[in-house]
Amino acid sequence: MTARHAPHASHAPHAPLALECRGLEAGYGALTVVRSLDLRLRPGTVVTVLGSNGAGKTTLLLTLAGLLPRLGGEVLVDGRRLPSFKPVAAARAGLVLVPDDRALFTTLTVEENLKAARPRRRAQGDDVVDLFPALQNRWKVTAGSLSGGEQQMLAVARALVQRPRVLLVDEMSMGLAPIIVEQLMPLVRRVADATGAVVVLVEQHAQLALAVADEAIVLAHGQVALAGPASAVAADPSRLEAAYMGTGV
Repeated sequence: MTARHAPHASHAPHAPLALECRGLEAGYGALTVVRSLDLRLRPGTVVTVLGSNGAGKTTLLLTLAGLLPRLGGEVLVDGRRLPSFKPVAAARAGLVLVPDDRALFTTLTVEENLKAARPRRRAQGDDVVDLFPALQNRWKVTAGSLSGGEQQMLAVARALVQRPRVLLVDEMSMGLAPIIVEQLMPLVRRVADATGAVVVLVEQHAQLALAVADEAIVLAHGQVALAGPASAVAADPSRLEAAYMGTGV
């Protein structure tokens, strides 16, 4: 797949893969929700995962994060195979999930939320706030008092304190007005470019997500219905709609 943006240095063809999935199968017990998924993503790449409700998007992220057991296939970070259903191992390898409910400590301040996420071995980490100017004046405000958009920024900032190799973002737009989503979405691009992390973005606002992504995957009925450069997917709305509805599977 070809990147649609001016390439980050790590997008070069010779750069090692940051995240690779080989024949990934995900689901719940005997129920397979995602089938035979292959991914090959280099550092600094944004891939958006699209699809209707029930397509398997969140299941995919939970499986990558080690919160659900894999039903088949392999996941590799920086060339190292990860064990299945081991969230601590996934986190140590650099897979960090921003869940759709944000999972903030609402009674703690912005500063305290970031400190709680910082690995003990690292004395610093608040420099990530440079990516979030709107939070810099809210340092001593509790997370529960922030606006929805500010809470989402804090959730992403808290994930970045952990220095992820792969950032998994589930529905950044959840509960937010469309105009706020439009303002927040470029943050995904800035994060990937500034940190070199792979960003796997699950999102319902397809066109906004495609505008900041390098690559796109559309899931339908547990299968990849469409995959390719985000610019090409965005340029063919009828094909995107058919894949989204599952009529192309």
